[in-house]
Amino acid sequence: MTIDKTDTPILDRVKTPEDLRKLSLDELPLLCAEIRREIVQTVSRTGGHLASSLGAVEIAVALHYVYDTPKDKLVWDTGHQAYAHKLLTGRRELFHTLRQKGGISGYPTPEESPYDCYPVGHAGTSVSVALGLAAARDLKGEDFQVVSIIGDGAMTSGLALEALNNNAARGRFTVVLNDNAMSISPTKGAIATHFARLVSNVHYRQFKRNCKNILSSIPVVGVHLMNFSMRLLGAFKLLFIVDNIFEKMGFHYIGPVDGNDVKELVRILKARSTEQVMPVVLHCRTKKGKGYAPAEKNPERFHGVGKFDPVSGEPAKAEKKQTTYTDAVSRTVLDLAEKDGRVVVVSAAMCGGTGMTKFANHFPERFFDVGIAEQHAVTFAGGLASSGLRPVVGIYSTFMQRAYDQISHDVCLPNANVILALDRAGLVGADGKTHHGAFDLSYLRHLPNLKIFSPRDEAAVRAVFEYALLHEGPVAVRYPRRAIPYDLAPEGLPAFTGDVTKWQTVREGGLCAIIASGHMVFHALKAAEIVKEKYGRDVRVIDACAIKPLDEETLSALADIPVVTMEDNALIGGLGETVAFQLKKPILSFGLPDDFVPHGTLDELYTDLGWQPEQVALKIAERFKL
Repeated sequence: MTIDKTDTPILDRVKTPEDLRKLSLDELPLLCAEIRREIVQTVSRTGGHLASSLGAVEIAVALHYVYDTPKDKLVWDTGHQAYAHKLLTGRRELFHTLRQKGGISGYPTPEESPYDCYPVGHAGTSVSVALGLAAARDLKGEDFQVVSIIGDGAMTSGLALEALNNNAARGRFTVVLNDNAMSISPTKGAIATHFARLVSNVHYRQFKRNCKNILSSIPVVGVHLMNFSMRLLGAFKLLFIVDNIFEKMGFHYIGPVDGNDVKELVRILKARSTEQVMPVVLHCRTKKGKGYAPAEKNPERFHGVGKFDPVSGEPAKAEKKQTTYTDAVSRTVLDLAEKDGRVVVVSAAMCGGTGMTKFANHFPERFFDVGIAEQHAVTFAGGLASSGLRPVVGIYSTFMQRAYDQISHDVCLPNANVILALDRAGLVGADGKTHHGAFDLSYLRHLPNLKIFSPRDEAAVRAVFEYALLHEGPVAVRYPRRAIPYDLAPEGLPAFTGDVTKWQTVREGGLCAIIASGHMVFHALKAAEIVKEKYGRDVRVIDACAIKPLDEETLSALADIPVVTMEDNALIGGLGETVAFQLKKPILSFGLPDDFVPHGTLDELYTDLGWQPEQVALKIAERFKL
């Protein structure tokens, strides 16, 4: 595959799906190759979810070629497999702005296009949404098709299985299963094993090849013969694959088929769309990273990437490696596990993303990847804890909110010794609205028995996890997706020491006291320095590592001094609201607004929110009339 120069004569003719449908069948494979070149070139400059979208190109092309979109509804699951869909639906001219501030989102969103019929970003939602659209269509007597495209391991999620179980026999409803045997990491579990068994049934695959050879020798006499042939093949399929989970749930199962053969997909979809009388699951086997050698070789690395050299696949520039909060948690959990055999790790298909790959390699028998099933992950950890183990549940903040009831009922209620490691707490940057960890303090702070911490650096991370292992009851540790901002730390910053439940004063001052949590401590320290340099006044900075319990002793000492709070959580239900309630006085709070924050770099978003140290210093100066 040549990457150095984008040459797209067919894609240049496709502005909308209507243009796509004017192409010949023979032009479609060439179009798919051009789309792949465009995706690789763009993502190499913007970063994004590369491997997933490369694997789903033929699916996107075939669906828009066969279906009358946007009248017919395509519901993309998770959405990071939909870059080809964006290119085909009028957004090619904006594609270079992918995931950039003010540009198009990395996920489908109706704000961008009528072809995006529902906002997505979390796995497992598409079947439920599509069923809702189909049910509403039938109740209103409307006439259109509904297709759910689900992949990257999302079919293993509880929500997807609940939706399949409730399919309500909607006749014109199709589920396209994009089965690449991967989510972020290789897919685990019984459902994934079932898919593998469907795919690997040698006798059925040989029988299917023989039937295709026979049918291809018969002159084409129309769609009725094709439909009859498919029904006959489906009937014989049951002789080989008896325990098909989709058939048991009331779907007509077709597959497995080659999801990277666009002509075959078009043929199948056309045959099914003409006389569909029951819901269908079309099982497509695809290759994650298809068409781009570096991504095919290492699809996990290219699931989500920053800028890179499109020829070699190497990162665009060798930046100095900085310690991230995820790195700190990874090292800490691994070190503690070496000393304490009770430590186990539970992941929900995000082993690499949460930094637990080294743990999984060192202690495979103590690592449990439950797939995209956050609810099960949390309750499963409760069971582990009840047997004397100390499970660490590593899940992104935005995904952990899906397991709220399990945290409340199955962890906090029994006071289970579960450590919730909330990666990606706060803003995450280019992934935007669906992925910002904006609400974890708000949805966790009021739960009884739960202790919550937001460590500022690696020493604090280690101290918090050591406390969590000794503490009886659940502990949540939240930390952001970013490097630890040591560069903002002033000389002589006292090390993190002492009781993690007690707040630490890291700078003295009397103008006001900034109470900050996590990495915001560094922003507060820098803001305090600027206030000193510009206005000659000293600002006290307090590291509130413990969000719950609050350090009431330190709080009580602030009764006669103005207070400022800084956090990367929604202001509603966050640290600032709690501090104001405890002190019974108005305070100045920096946090997230009552809105969904768009995508952009962290630096851009911090500026928009007024979080940059210079902006905080100016706000303090205005507030206290300096």
